[in-house]
Amino acid sequence: MFVRIRNLREDHDLSQKVVAEYLQVHQTTYSDYELGNLNIPAELLMKLALYYQTSTDYLLGLTDEQKPYPRSKTL
Repeated sequence: MFVRIRNLREDHDLSQKVVAEYLQVHQTTYSDYELGNLNIPAELLMKLALYYQTSTDYLLGLTDEQKPYPRSKTL
């Protein structure tokens, strides 16, 4: 998982600071997420999936399919 969030960030030419600001966490906290030193809370994982237009399953390494699932009508 940690490699995927770093790779997605780098693929989008974003700094850790930019993503951390989007998630409303400190840059060092986001860095710890990428390094695997901290677990990412579910709500932030969902925000990252929406931001990168992928699924939480992809971020978690449960699938290699980067394309997101169809969105729920309740969102």
